[in-house]
Parts: sequence; C-alpha cells; structure tokens
Amino acid sequence: MTNLNPVQIERLQEQRTRYSQPTFIIQLVFITVLLVIPFFFSSFRLIDVIVKIMIFTVFVASYDLLLGYGGLLSLGHSMFFGIGAYSLALVIYHAKTPAWTHFLLATGISLALSITMAMVIAFFSLRVKALFFAMMTLALAEFADILAIQWYDLTRAEDGISFGLPGIFNVGWSARRIMGVEINGRLMTYYFILVVSVILFIMMLRFIRSPVGRVLQAVRDNEPRATALGYKTFHYQVFAIVFGSAIASLAGILYAMWLRYVNPGSVLSTPIMLDVLLMVIIGGLGTLYGSIIGASFIKIAEAWLPDLQKVAQELLPNVVFAQRLAERWILYFGILFILVVFFFPRGFVGTARDIIKSRKAAAKPVEIPHA
Repeated sequence: MTNLNPVQIERLQEQRTRYSQPTFIIQLVFITVLLVIPFFFSSFRLIDVIVKIMIFTVFVASYDLLLGYGGLLSLGHSMFFGIGAYSLALVIYHAKTPAWTHFLLATGISLALSITMAMVIAFFSLRVKALFFAMMTLALAEFADILAIQWYDLTRAEDGISFGLPGIFNVGWSARRIMGVEINGRLMTYYFILVVSVILFIMMLRFIRSPVGRVLQAVRDNEPRATALGYKTFHYQVFAIVFGSAIASLAGILYAMWLRYVNPGSVLSTPIMLDVLLMVIIGGLGTLYGSIIGASFIKIAEAWLPDLQKVAQELLPNVVFAQRLAERWILYFGILFILVVFFFPRGFVGTARDIIKSRKAAAKPVEIPHA
C-alpha cells in the first residue's frame, strides 16, 4: 500500500467497498423490480414504456459519454441509433424469412457503419473544434434522414418496414404459463432487451471509470493542461466518439426488435435528437446514471400527459374551457421541463451529488493547524 500513489489507493478503496455501497444495493433493487414487473402488471402499455425507458437509457448514456464526459456537442447522435435500427430491419426484410444469423449480421453491419461514420466525423471535424463538429454531425444526420425518405426501394421511406423475429422472439411463439403469466415472444424480447441494456450500461460505467475515461474527463475540463501532461487528446476524443456511436447503434437494434417496425420518423428524425438532449439535461450532464432519470421523465410524460384530455372529459364533461386546456399537454410538458431546469440546474443526479458533497463538507470537522 505504501508504494501506491493516492489515485491508486482511492481506487483500491472503491473496489473493496463497491458491494456495500448504497448505490449498489439500489441498483440490485432496481434490476429486480424490472425482472418481476411483467409478472405483476399485465398492461402492455406499461411494459412498452418500461422497455423504451431501458433502451433510451442506453442511448442517452452513450450520448452523455460524448457531451457530459467528453465535452463534445454532437447534434447527429440519432443517426447512429437509426443505423442500428435499419440494419436489423433491412437484413430481415430483404431476407424474407427471419433467422438467428440475421442478428449477428445486423450487429456486424451496424457496428461497421457506425464506427466508420464516427471516425470520419471525428477526423474531419474535431480538429476544427466545437461549432464545426456540432454542425457537421447535424448535417450528416439530416442527410441520413433525407436518404432514408428518398431511397424508397431500400427503406420503403415513410411507409416503413415491418418485420418479424425468429424463434422465441416471434409474436406467435408461446410456452406454458408461470404465475398466471403467459411466456410468449413479447416477454422473451423484454428480458433480452433488459439483459443487453444492463450489459451495455455496465460497459459504459467501466469505460468512464477506466484510465481512458479519466483522461477524457481531464480533456473536457482543461484540454491544454492534458496536452501539456503528454496525453494525445485527439486520440481519446476519437475513441469516445467511436465507442459512444457504437453503443447508440446497438440501442437502435434493441429498439427495432421491440417495435418490429422502422421508418425515418421513428429512428432518424430531429425530434429524437432533441428528446435525447432533454433527457441528458434533465438527468444531469456527466453523470451517466442521470440517463435513467431523464429517459424515465420524458417517456412517462409522453405516454401519460396526453391522457389529460380524457380525464378532463370524464371529470368536467360540460366545461369546455377545461377540456381545451387539457388538450395543450405539450405546453405542460414544457412547463415541467422549465421547472426541472430551474430547481435542478445540473439535472437531478448532478444537483443531488452537489447537495451531498456540500453536506459532507459541512459535516467534516475543520482541522486547526498547531502553532
């Protein structure tokens, strides 16, 4: 222990107390809840929202690697999400009959395209820095969206692509009941997405806690100082872009698996990128765990705020003004977002961390130096 530097000592202490930390227990409880929810709630709408939260948690976390940990503002991250979704949809659709090998083929195509595009973007725009990088990613994302709309023979444009999945993921597949719940293709897809999402999230956690992730954060905070210390900052930024883009494409494959339908508006449009930005801001930049909060906030709001109109019609059937107000659910969504930003300027997780740190600092006794 005496031969270790302070950073190594701190990391050893973190490893020893990793499984006794409250955060680890919360994670176990959270995953356990996700495992048992299908056996206690039969509502497809609820399961659909939970699955989308899981997928977008991975998607948003991959974006947080770039923006929150790397300080790289990308406006085209949804392009990689769309690449993943279209890779699976096109492979199965043009093969006519779904097979297990199509998953591997789609994953390979998705990763190859995403990594290639990410490297092209990084090498051509990072050297010119922030604004040009943001504008180039936005231009490429718009190009991908337009290409998907115009190339009808390949992508079916706005008509979209409907496809099936093989084996236990097929909608028609079913097995015996357990605790009154039918084990079918939808349920197996749910658990597959859950397992893969947890694995991908753990991979991103390992990344930010690795030496590469720590250097990336140093580059974000002070790039000239990191350069002066001898780090090739460009290489670390390229690696972050490639890694984050690859994870986003895998999240796109999971999204296509769940919907079994893909069109430009569902995976490549600009509103998706805006939603991801909102999720990152709400959860907290540079927190990773904030992606869970941000994705939950947006997806729950999108799913249940429109029901305000039905509630108003049932409770106040003769009050036209109240029903008109209920129709403006997007306005209430905007108000909610403003309130979150006002009371949680660094997002839910970021603000919570600041409060905890300030309380620990206040509780820590002040050492008075001896004369």
